[in-house]
Amino acid sequence: MDDDGRYRDNRSDFVRGAKDIAKVAKKQVGKKVGRGVDRMADEYVKRSYKRFEEEDDDDDYAGVPSNDGYYRNDSRANDDEGHSDSTEGHDEDDEIYEGEYQGIPRADSGKAGGVDGVTSAAQQFRDLSAYEGERRKDQEELAQQYEVILQECGHGKFQWTLYFVLGLALMADGVEIFVVGFVLPSAEKDMCLSEPNKGMLGLIVYLGMMVGAFVWGGLADRIGRRQTLLISLSINSVFAFFSSFVQGYSSFLLCRLLSGVGIGGSIPIVFSYYSEFLAQEKRGEHLSWLCMFWMIGGIYASAMAWAIIPHYGWSFQMGSAYQFHSWRVFVLVCAFPSVAAICAITTMPESPRFFLENGKHDEAWMILKQVHDTNMRAKGYPERVFSVTTIKTVKQMDELVNLGDGAAWHEKWRVKLSSLFHQVWSNFQTIFSPEYRRVTYMMMAVWFSMSFSYYGLTVWFPDMIKYLQKQEYASRTKVFFKEKVEHVTFNFTLENQVHRQGEYFNDKFMNLRMKSMVFEDSLFEECYFEDITSTNTFFKNCTFIATLFYNTDLFKYRLINSRLINSTFLHNKEGCLLSDISDDNNAYMVYFVSFLGTLAVLPGNIVSALLMDKIGRLRMLAGSSVISCISCFFLSFGNSESAMIALLCLFGGISIASWNALDVLTVELYPSDKRTTAFGFLNALCKLAAVLGISIFTSFVGITKAVPILFASAALAAGSFLALKLPETRGQVLQ
Repeated sequence: MDDDGRYRDNRSDFVRGAKDIAKVAKKQVGKKVGRGVDRMADEYVKRSYKRFEEEDDDDDYAGVPSNDGYYRNDSRANDDEGHSDSTEGHDEDDEIYEGEYQGIPRADSGKAGGVDGVTSAAQQFRDLSAYEGERRKDQEELAQQYEVILQECGHGKFQWTLYFVLGLALMADGVEIFVVGFVLPSAEKDMCLSEPNKGMLGLIVYLGMMVGAFVWGGLADRIGRRQTLLISLSINSVFAFFSSFVQGYSSFLLCRLLSGVGIGGSIPIVFSYYSEFLAQEKRGEHLSWLCMFWMIGGIYASAMAWAIIPHYGWSFQMGSAYQFHSWRVFVLVCAFPSVAAICAITTMPESPRFFLENGKHDEAWMILKQVHDTNMRAKGYPERVFSVTTIKTVKQMDELVNLGDGAAWHEKWRVKLSSLFHQVWSNFQTIFSPEYRRVTYMMMAVWFSMSFSYYGLTVWFPDMIKYLQKQEYASRTKVFFKEKVEHVTFNFTLENQVHRQGEYFNDKFMNLRMKSMVFEDSLFEECYFEDITSTNTFFKNCTFIATLFYNTDLFKYRLINSRLINSTFLHNKEGCLLSDISDDNNAYMVYFVSFLGTLAVLPGNIVSALLMDKIGRLRMLAGSSVISCISCFFLSFGNSESAMIALLCLFGGISIASWNALDVLTVELYPSDKRTTAFGFLNALCKLAAVLGISIFTSFVGITKAVPILFASAALAAGSFLALKLPETRGQVLQ
């Protein structure tokens, strides 16, 4: 190619590069924040076109032979004109900078205009794909070096201390799942909850945790694991505390929602945080041991509910407007693990891997030295010196968010929050980039199938047990037909009876409790009802003549198609219509079943921890899912309460291995700067699947067992098949 052709190609490359500068500037900052950068880049494009047009004119003239047979050598005839262009460009740049974005560094060569100025800007705002390539190379080098450093630091006192500290945060998550289920039988009496309200209260925690997992997971990759975990646990503690004292249903629902939002960040952050202190040969096993604290949270909640809620004497009230019963004490006690976790985490350092990913070499080195020295002292080698002097840090993206000293504080905060939002959103979009897209979609399918079946079945089991209890209770119902009772005083409990076409004359029902009583087509004449407490009691097509109701909860909505003749209600009790059979024995059974279900997880957790690094994550995940799928088949044979409890324990003990393997895989499949973002998103999807599973499965209680079992088995089978398509991460360094 001749000189003229090469020159024109260079000119075209230059113009395209100037356009790329504008695109890069728009990507790196938001629309409002980046106006200065955008305009500056556009000015470079305009000036480059203007200069090249002038050079085109010279080229056209230069390309024509003169009369004397020679070509012109000079591309610029007037040097002063070139100097004028440069000066003009400088003035425009000054005009752009004044009053615009003050945080953009200004290259000195930009004053000269022309090619040199644009080249300097291109150096400053380089192509993002090339820059990402450099970052990826740095991350790969850091991953290898970081593994060697962790080997030198060893595994000892520091990791075990962090294990128990983070275990408290995971325990708080386990407690949160059980709180609402345990308090519902008591809370419905205080708040007069209808069936839809009870259902919403049960699901609201999962919805809050779904939002929290996504939000806190994204923030932890930007502002740090430790700081984000402290913020999320603080929100959980505050609103868990408030929910213990608020009186109305709406305020209690809001507090539990926000409490769930706070605790939603614990799982994705805790596993990512702990994994970054573990060497490769310890990671799978010790992350599995960490899962035990979720089980401990369930045991803690069951034990506290068993010990506190049935003690109705642990209560006080201020008039009829404010009541504080024993179930509120239980809610308060359930906030203790979260508070304890906050206090403990304040004593622990940030993840050094997070610091290295964000260019903070000195902070990371100090923490790794602390890990090394703590472990060596505990092992009896205090003289050993931390030999690492320099650690690879990752190249950082330019964050142009400084508005200068003259900007108002609220404007600075707005810009910082806007920049943080764009960074988190950009990080989230990266997990769907071509490099991670296939892994992300596969993990989404596995997480969804596991959560749909596990949470759906674990909530369906207790409901099925309640249904079997009701059937067994109904089978013991006594029926009385056309009985006549006169001048009799009833001062004992009436329970599980049906009276049809009875006649009651001058009878007294005093200081008694009516449980599941039904009177049909009966006559009450000159009767007296005093101090009656009833549950699931109704009068259908009955007639009351000259009857007095004093201090009872037999409101008119319990009198279905009944007639009242000269009858009076005085000092009615405040209360609610309760449809469930809720006595102390049933409450103890609920706590006991939950206690056994969580305790049954222990053997599966121990086995999975010991085998995780020996057989691999994928075999553990797929194998456990297959066995869980088979165990679902046996649910169709569970026709008694004891059989359902045994099957619940079997399913929980088997499925825990799948969850442990899934947690470890999620940590190891994504790089450190995207780990909690990906984990948080997948955990949020998990909670969404839980809501769908619970809603679908419980709708079939009392109708058929085949549909829930079929759904759960199909989901587990699909999850085990897809799990085998994932890459194995055993033996790999942490990305």
